[in-house]
Amino acid sequence: MPVNKRSKYRGSRTCGGGTHKNRRGAGNRGGRGRAGLNAHRFAKFYLEDGGPVYGKNGFNHSPRVPVRALDIGTINQMVDELIANSVATKDGDTITLDTALIDVDKVLGSGRVTARFNITAKAFSEQAKAKIEAMGGQALIV
Repeated sequence: MPVNKRSKYRGSRTCGGGTHKNRRGAGNRGGRGRAGLNAHRFAKFYLEDGGPVYGKNGFNHSPRVPVRALDIGTINQMVDELIANSVATKDGDTITLDTALIDVDKVLGSGRVTARFNITAKAFSEQAKAKIEAMGGQALIV
């Protein structure tokens, strides 16, 4: 004769739960967590932590806003086209460009710089700033 429930159900496949298809998912226990507790049944939940929390909680994934970036080498290659479209201006040997006009937020440092630039942008990488200033230009942050 079994002494307790644990030994009573030793060797039993379903431990008294009927067929193996029963007791399968969360629906058998009425949902996961505190699902469905939106009625004023349990005052304990209203007294703790300032009120009930229904549904999911925890970390939220908020998508990041992409930064529109362009390499200084690409800008260097596009100079003639930018001047032709009146986006950039050439004053002597200095080319002045506002990156907001070409929908660029940040200037990155990849590529070669062969001209003197005065570029205005929201952000510059350290390498881009160094390359612009090495040619005698200016990297202006808005």
